[in-house]
Amino acid sequence: MFDDLRKKVLEANLLLPKYGLITFTWGNVSAIDRQEGVIAIKPSGVEYDDMTYDDIVIVNMEGEMVWGELKPSSDTMTHIVLYKHFPKISAVVHTHSTWATIMSQIGKPLLPFGTTHADYFADAIPCTRDMNAAEIENNYEEETGNVIIETFKGIEPMNIPAVLVKNHGPFTWGESPKKAVENAVVLEEVAKMAYFTQQAQAEAAVMPKELINKHFYRKHGENAYYGQK
Repeated sequence: MFDDLRKKVLEANLLLPKYGLITFTWGNVSAIDRQEGVIAIKPSGVEYDDMTYDDIVIVNMEGEMVWGELKPSSDTMTHIVLYKHFPKISAVVHTHSTWATIMSQIGKPLLPFGTTHADYFADAIPCTRDMNAAEIENNYEEETGNVIIETFKGIEPMNIPAVLVKNHGPFTWGESPKKAVENAVVLEEVAKMAYFTQQAQAEAAVMPKELINKHFYRKHGENAYYGQK
């Protein structure tokens, strides 16, 4: 059941260790079939070396099991909240990758200092606020999604397909599982670049908005001209 969706999600999950984004089982990828109203996601705590596409779990939009024998990722409800509020996205990635997680622990937006950032993200990557005690104690994973949605009020999520969750780590998304992973890889690289930029010059200036727009929109949108048709 849902063979193609599960295979794509398995392939995307296996890219996380390939690109050095995860340690042990610290991460997950999901994808949604909006027509069927189901989500395929990594099972909780399963080692990547042992995982097969038969291990990938299918849940509905309320987090209820549709197919599979293993427990879905503990982050499943966070993914579901993102799918419900960001209708253009098709996949979500969560990791605890080193540099993006460092920036999450610092608790400040990841600023656009260079064109590598602007090629993928149209502005600073926001960091969520601290969660309060009630949010942490009750429906923690769902509330994690809610604070992401709160943070993105007034922001087009396809223009900035990433967020830093305060004291936790990054989430990225995209129009496919592989694209969501690509965004996670780039996020990790630009987080590292930004960290060292600010270490070298504490008051480093962000790049001009005109340059951000040039690099972002030459790769995205109706008038994009980067790459081959």
